[in-house]
Amino acid sequence: MVLAVDDEPNGLDELVHCLRNSPHVAKVFPAIDASEALRLLSTDDPRLRERKDRGLPIVDAVFADIDMPGLSGMEMSRVFAALRPSPALVFVTGHAEEAVNAFDLGALDYVLKPYQQDRLDRAITRVIEKLASAAAPPPGALGGEPGVKNDDEVIPVELAGTTKLIPRSSVRWVEAQGDYARLFTTEGSHLVRIPLAQLEERWEKAGFVRIHRSFLVALPLITELRMGQGGYQVVIGNEEKVLPVSRRHTRALKDRLVGSGRNG
Repeated sequence: MVLAVDDEPNGLDELVHCLRNSPHVAKVFPAIDASEALRLLSTDDPRLRERKDRGLPIVDAVFADIDMPGLSGMEMSRVFAALRPSPALVFVTGHAEEAVNAFDLGALDYVLKPYQQDRLDRAITRVIEKLASAAAPPPGALGGEPGVKNDDEVIPVELAGTTKLIPRSSVRWVEAQGDYARLFTTEGSHLVRIPLAQLEERWEKAGFVRIHRSFLVALPLITELRMGQGGYQVVIGNEEKVLPVSRRHTRALKDRLVGSGRNG
């Protein structure tokens, strides 16, 4: 969930449109000025009240113009920055010279107008990375969430207006769906805007192996490699999920299985 603040109606409409175009943004709350934005702090919206009750920031991020009549974006952001936990601050403005003051306030990013989708997407990615790093335990930390390793990467996904962090260790296999990837875990599946090739590169050292142009699999969960009607297949875990292995990936998969002390 994000808050969009701009005193220019056309600018606010454009900002809201770009934010809603991101698959990582489940809900956008528009505000025409700082006063309306701050009224969000006392709103009775059940989704925001639930976030407060769970100890989450009232919104994940605030995208705010700086030059606004009355309370400026800078002054408004000082209020949000003082909250604990506080949302990420992203300033959107037509004045590059104000960047220094913005970063002094702890702004995560600074986006110049006119808005461009790819530039706002990069700002959203920074917000996601901040959420992920805040949720992950520090290196060498003891305790933490059950079943999550200290070096485990987490992937933010949006579920019914809430950002949920999926540990990499809970992912059993991944299926490519265009520019997106669907993560299959023991609890279900989640669509994320990450190409499969990027996940393959990031997760190779964590034990994931490409078996097909459409599939990436956690190697330790492969229980069988067998010949099927159309070629080789792998069986995944106790649920005996069967996935195809392409001819070009068969040799590398066999080498990885042998190297891990197993073969099919």
